[in-house]
Amino acid sequence: MKKFAVVFPGQGSQSVGMLAPLMDNDLVASTYAEANEALGYDLKAVTLNGPESELNRTEVTQPAILAASVAACRLLLSRTEGQPAAVAGHSLGEYSALVAAGALQFADALRLVRLRGQAMQAAVPVGTGSMAAVLGLEDEVVKQLCKEASNDLDAVWAANFNSPGQVVVSGTKDAVTRASVLFEHAGAKRVVPLAVSAPSHCPLMQPAADKLQQALSEIELSEAKIPVYCNAFANAITQKEDILQALILQLTGPVRWVETVQALKAAGIEVLVEAGPGKVLCGLNRRIERSLGAANVQDEDSLAKALEALA
Repeated sequence: MKKFAVVFPGQGSQSVGMLAPLMDNDLVASTYAEANEALGYDLKAVTLNGPESELNRTEVTQPAILAASVAACRLLLSRTEGQPAAVAGHSLGEYSALVAAGALQFADALRLVRLRGQAMQAAVPVGTGSMAAVLGLEDEVVKQLCKEASNDLDAVWAANFNSPGQVVVSGTKDAVTRASVLFEHAGAKRVVPLAVSAPSHCPLMQPAADKLQQALSEIELSEAKIPVYCNAFANAITQKEDILQALILQLTGPVRWVETVQALKAAGIEVLVEAGPGKVLCGLNRRIERSLGAANVQDEDSLAKALEALA
């Protein structure tokens, strides 16, 4: 079996009916039963039936993606002979990665990400924050133009380094608008406003980070059984203190996904398997390291292909 890592998607990968083809599987069904008990409502029903407006509420979206990702990962690992050499998650997906690594209990993770969603929404009034994807500019150019578009009242930062030539920026609405004009003048192929309710991964999220830190102090973290490549540092961590720091810094700092995938490649990983809804990470990973195998797990067909890729 090839040396592989499991990677987990973040917010935006959700859709009504995600993982529906796998819901009759006993392992998947039991995962959703755990989630329903931990949250106190029928997350499975919302996932399968919506309505979309309910699933897209941040405090519902985050547990829903976590549950789908953990279920897909459990199913994958039940069918493989070996275990992943590492795990990583994009933004919210880092919580799924920590569950897979045994550092965070599934029930605790569900409640944490529900609180995380609530805290992120409360940190910045709706309509005052914004995010945009910038395509076709170098990272350093994006960072410099963010500085030029910022002032004491309104600021914008590079928030997600997703792949070469794709950076997401985050900040106040006015600053993102000013920066978007600068990006276009600098030769960006496209600047795409994102439909988000809160500006993630920037200093505006400090109030949310403070609330998350308090919540994390009240749960039991464990040492990770396998390396977790975290967003904040883009390298492997296993110790409880490092995990705690990474989760808090993650809310106010950028997602360093390009560096994370490069670090996994440098560690000898041959295949990255995306567990959870969609296959956004498969596309990003191919653009970052074309030599890495890419697979995803969201139904029986993709699961079969993932197992073939690992053989």
